[in-house]
Amino acid sequence: MLAFVLPLSGMVPAAVVPACAQSVVTLYVTDPLTGIGIYGWDPVSYFTEPEPLRGRPQFEYVWNNVAWHFATAANRDIFKSAPEIYAPQFGGHGAMGVARGYVSDSDPQFYAVFKQRLYLFYSAAGREAFLQAPDEAAIAAEARWPELAKGLSIN
Repeated sequence: MLAFVLPLSGMVPAAVVPACAQSVVTLYVTDPLTGIGIYGWDPVSYFTEPEPLRGRPQFEYVWNNVAWHFATAANRDIFKSAPEIYAPQFGGHGAMGVARGYVSDSDPQFYAVFKQRLYLFYSAAGREAFLQAPDEAAIAAEARWPELAKGLSIN
């Protein structure tokens, strides 16, 4: 993206200065105000409940420099024992975006648990596209993720 900024201070002659928009995307999807992983949703609850639950601050665990909230102490302890199983794939970024070769945010309310892994999506349409051919989408995303992840900040 290219924008132009005109300096407006004092007697400086006006000049056109290109300004580049820079996006900082983190390895894990977090709430931009609190830094809590997947906006405070309990990642274990996606596996154990009919619908995911909001986490609570008193059941917090920091993993990979990200604070994660859990609905119960038991869920926190389950996550501690195997975070790579319960944490969302691709850091919680939209799985179909990753499969298509780009990083997108996700909405934790659009999800699928496939082959005992949690996949989040940007939209219901992304989830539906994934569910049309989940094996192919998961394989494509797994293949593209290492390269995409290189450009993301840790926190």
